[in-house]
Formats: sequence, C-alpha cells, structure tokens
Amino acid sequence: MVADWEWDDTLFLGTAAHYQRGRLPYAPGLADVLAEVLGLDGRGRLVDVGCGPGILALSLAHLFREIVGVDPDSGMIAEAKRVAAERGVTGKAQWVRARAEDLPAGLGTFTVATFGQSFHWMDRDLVAATVRDMLQPGGALVHISDLKTETRAVDGLPYPAAPYAAVEELVRHYLGPVRRAGRGTLPHGTPGDEAAVLTRAGFAGPQRHVVPGGQALERTDDDVVAWAFSMSFSAPHLFGARRDDFEADLRRLLREASPSGRFSERRPSTEVFVWWKGTDEPEPVPTP
Repeated sequence: MVADWEWDDTLFLGTAAHYQRGRLPYAPGLADVLAEVLGLDGRGRLVDVGCGPGILALSLAHLFREIVGVDPDSGMIAEAKRVAAERGVTGKAQWVRARAEDLPAGLGTFTVATFGQSFHWMDRDLVAATVRDMLQPGGALVHISDLKTETRAVDGLPYPAAPYAAVEELVRHYLGPVRRAGRGTLPHGTPGDEAAVLTRAGFAGPQRHVVPGGQALERTDDDVVAWAFSMSFSAPHLFGARRDDFEADLRRLLREASPSGRFSERRPSTEVFVWWKGTDEPEPVPTP
C-alpha cells in the first residue's frame, strides 16, 4: 500500500458520472493489439480489476466469452451496468462491487486480468499474488496506462490546449498543496515500479507494447470540468460546500483560456505491459 495512506470508500466518490465524458480514451487499436498478443478468440474470461465504469472491460467484451469487472465504488459499478445494458452486452458481463484485496471472491479462473491505471491504489503484492492464482495456466496479467513520457502538442489544431496545469493549481487553491485521496492525502504520490511487484509474485515478463495515439480531439469546457471531477484528487465531495464556487472559478478559467469554450487535444498513446503466469510446469530436460 501507499506509505502513510489508507484506502477508504470515498476515494472516487461521485466521480463515476464524470468519467466517460471527462477521461481521454485509450488509443484506437488497443483491442486489436491485445487480441493479437494474447491470442484472444472470444472464448476466454476477462477480469478487469479496478474496472471503474467499465471503460476498458466493455471495449474488450467482444474478445471474451465473459467479462467480470471488479470495483469497490458503488457508483462505478452502477455506471458500468448502465453502459453494458446500453451496448447490449449485459448477458456476458458481471459487475462485482469489491476491493481487489477481497479477491478471489468466488469468481473462478480467468484467461486474462487487466489493470487499467488502477494497480497503484491497491495492496499490490497481495493483489498480484491473488490474481496469479486466479489465472489459468498460460494466462496473462495486463497493465494498461496512458504513455506518460510523450508530449502531445496541439500545434496546427484549431483551438488552444486545455489548461490542465492551471486547473490543478486551482484545485490546490481550494484543497491545499498536498494531493488529496479520499479522506487522506498523498504527500509523496502513488507508487511505481510495478515490475518488481509482479516479478515477486512469480509473473514472467514483461512484454511491452505501445499503441500509438496522437489523433486530434475536440473538447469542450464541459468535458474539462468533467475531467476535473473524474479525478480522485478533485472528486466532487472534497470541495464540500465550496463545490459550486470551485466549478464557477473553473469555468471562468476555461473561458479565459478559450472564449469559444473549445479546446484541442491529442489522444494519448497507450502503454501495455503483458506479464505471463506460465504453465507452472518444469522445463523439460534436454536429452543428451
């Protein structure tokens, strides 16, 4: 777990309704890359751990016989169920409100486990070991995130870039200089180096893949407001009675940055790390 921080059920309270609109999508082609790398043919089972409103699991639903999303936030689970029904995949989707630390929760075994920008919130050693036991021989744990090292300039696009740095400064003005996370704070941020964690858990790998982004997107001030309210560090409940004041100041900031209320962005590339369970069988000894 993160040092000096303890998970609580307000971490993403109230953010689910803003997720679909506010968060930038994964790079197009992600599902195709995973299908090729993992040999997916529509017959396996997927567990998406920390599934949020089902964005990743639902984008991969056509590659599996069954998808199971696990998330501790009731709002996220409700939103995932709503979108699954909207897309006509309710029959092959199961949504479980639970912390990753409470797995396996009687869910059975899986071909693939995905973590879409969620692993850093968990007791990673415990969850990695548990998920490895839930995978079938030869199964894979897939860690998916935006590519953090790229610069996505909007030169040549019709609108200015969204002023995310200024938005985060406004959040600090309201909530203080230390990043909020549920009822606690993250003075040192969330942990990295998941490679060491997954190696300790007995996974082999990783195989790294980058799905290219860069596609031009047009965003509105409503989208950027939704982005702010979709983030754990600026979840709506953190502002208390000052929520409306924060939103009014945020909208004023955005209109100053772009009087048209429109912004240009580029879709981020998606970074994928595939870790294999292996067969748990000893390697054959060569015949002399």
